[in-house]
Amino acid sequence: MQKIGVMGAKGSFSEKAGELYLTEHTSVPGEIVPLVSAAAVLSALEAGEIDAGVFPIENSNGGIVLEAVEAMAAHRFQIELMFELDVHHMLLIKEGVALSEITAISSHDQALKQCRMYLRRQWPEAAVEPYMDTAQAAADLAAGLLPASTAVIAPGRCADLYGLQVAEKSVQDLKFNYTRFVVARPF
Repeated sequence: MQKIGVMGAKGSFSEKAGELYLTEHTSVPGEIVPLVSAAAVLSALEAGEIDAGVFPIENSNGGIVLEAVEAMAAHRFQIELMFELDVHHMLLIKEGVALSEITAISSHDQALKQCRMYLRRQWPEAAVEPYMDTAQAAADLAAGLLPASTAVIAPGRCADLYGLQVAEKSVQDLKFNYTRFVVARPF
């Protein structure tokens, strides 16, 4: 069974992209290994700890995923495949917390870019705080590592996974919001 490392925590869009890769682009069964950062994915690939890596490189609204480009420049690998995934962001909050109590919104910088007009329009007074990963922000909110007054922008699957409430659906600025993912293999 092959191991597919993904840039993101459990519940991330990269995990979903890794699952899509396994079901639609390969006939070999595999397991998803959440590695949170692109650098961690490519380091694990070079070390032979995973068989392939999946990470985003560009979004139709947010542009280049700078973190991924920087990691690509520092590692040796080959690109097996590139494909797109339609991305819909949700605003997640802790159960029992009212929207009026939210003072900060946290997510990966790329997700924040994809939701910047929404944030300006709906949350002009909230502090916008970049986080290492969308799904990790959701996990950390649920675990109490982020204040309960924080909302996170993350995939909808994180609500069920981490016991959070979907406060608002599809908060990305554009209806069509595609992210291009790379499947990396050892060089």
